[in-house]
Amino acid sequence: MNLFSIFSFVLVLAFIYLYAYYRSRSIDKKDSEGYFLGGRSLVGTTVGMTIIMTNLSTEQLVGQNGQSYVAGMEVMAWEVTASVAIVMLAWVFLPKYFKYGVNTISDFIEIRYDTFTKRIVSILFIVTYVVSFMPVVLYSGALIFNDLFGIEEHLGVSNITAVVIISTVIGLVGVTYLFVGGLSLIAHSDTLYGIGLLLGGLTIAVLAVIALGENSFFRGLDIFLNSSPEKLNAWGALDSSIVPWPTLFLGMLFNNLYFWCTNQMIVQKALAAKNLKEAQKGAMFVGFFKITGMLFLVIPGILAYNMFGEGMQMDLAYPALVAEVLPNWAAGFFGAVIFGAIISSFVGALNATVTLFSLDFYKPVINKQATNHQIAKAGRILTVVIGIIVVLIAPFISLFPQGLYAVIQEFNGLYSMPLLAIILVGFFSRKTSATGAKVALIFHIIVYALSKVVIPDVHYLYVWSVLFLLDLGILYFYSQLKPDQEDFQFDKYKNKVDITPWKHSKWVGILILVIVVASYIVFSPLVLAN
Repeated sequence: MNLFSIFSFVLVLAFIYLYAYYRSRSIDKKDSEGYFLGGRSLVGTTVGMTIIMTNLSTEQLVGQNGQSYVAGMEVMAWEVTASVAIVMLAWVFLPKYFKYGVNTISDFIEIRYDTFTKRIVSILFIVTYVVSFMPVVLYSGALIFNDLFGIEEHLGVSNITAVVIISTVIGLVGVTYLFVGGLSLIAHSDTLYGIGLLLGGLTIAVLAVIALGENSFFRGLDIFLNSSPEKLNAWGALDSSIVPWPTLFLGMLFNNLYFWCTNQMIVQKALAAKNLKEAQKGAMFVGFFKITGMLFLVIPGILAYNMFGEGMQMDLAYPALVAEVLPNWAAGFFGAVIFGAIISSFVGALNATVTLFSLDFYKPVINKQATNHQIAKAGRILTVVIGIIVVLIAPFISLFPQGLYAVIQEFNGLYSMPLLAIILVGFFSRKTSATGAKVALIFHIIVYALSKVVIPDVHYLYVWSVLFLLDLGILYFYSQLKPDQEDFQFDKYKNKVDITPWKHSKWVGILILVIVVASYIVFSPLVLAN
């Protein structure tokens, strides 16, 4: 770390902050809708970028590249197959959400079921974000920074102490960011951070190929394609510990539908669009981006395997690759992009957490007479409180040896499948049962927890495959036999913005699906993995 790196790091952060502040200055952050939803003013590209940056952070750069270092291209399932769910988000889910005029996923659940079920789901979201997602984002970010800037050596401290220091600094900056500017400030900064992360991530991959070829890109590419073809197979074995291929059509598909179509921190960004058309444009943009994500979220892990060989701890593979190939003069620029990715994901989840608590608990339970300004003020206070809690939890993520990305995915499984079932039944059945929703949630939590004890060696994606169908069956059974609502009508719920769909959404979505299929053909024994 040198003075130029520090200067370039600060300069990039300052420029992006000033740009975002300028673009978001017209939004009233003292109003609850302005603070939580950016005043419903975002256009398609901004929606797309802020969704990407909320999802894409160091827990994927480190975690997925760590998994691909061990297992190869089968890890691309987390990226490429997500595009299928994102197309469904644009085609099916967003039109429904916009037609209802909801602010949160739990608002939708309250309309179709009841308030108690809504609050159960809100609590599950909040606990997951606070205990799992945000700490992993901070911890993985600290890992990258420690290797990139040598904080451990410069401060003369242990690795875990360096992680604590770095994650604390990142967390406090993120809290300040959200406290000052709300969602609109984050959304506009994400546009630039997203471009930077794409370019930076691709640059690391290209530099690694060149290094592998001893300063020859084409020689390095030849080594990559031929030295370990088994790593280029995206179809995981039946007993794979990462992504068994049958789960692509079951558990992985169900998980993607949950994450991209019913997850508050993702959907909230789409709901901040100025209309349905812009939200759908943003979603399709994300769909294309997720396919290209394998170029810097999966392939670098295989490059690390070719460069360093076996034996490395998986979560250290990508930091080691960055330290090996990134020029010293570029450390500040790349560090700023990584910093932005961490901030975006951390603040995206923090904003979703604060929104859920403020709208689902503060307003209806704690202060029923609260004005929009008072709700926004309560959200700011909660931003600080939750941020501090997450900073304290982050270092403990190092205790999970199975890898960073797996920590988030397995924890989400506690409620993701019944939530997806609840939303789908709410969409497509005129009859719903609040009792059935509660039974499905309780059943799933108990059985999923037991599966970790009784059948710990069975992959969690297989478990999800079965549990989702059982959750759906329970909910449908109750909805048909003991419904709380019958012959439900959309018409009495009024949308808050224009819900005219984007006229190109159908053919753009079909193109994305074709590319997904083509990607799995290319990375198979039929082509590259032969």
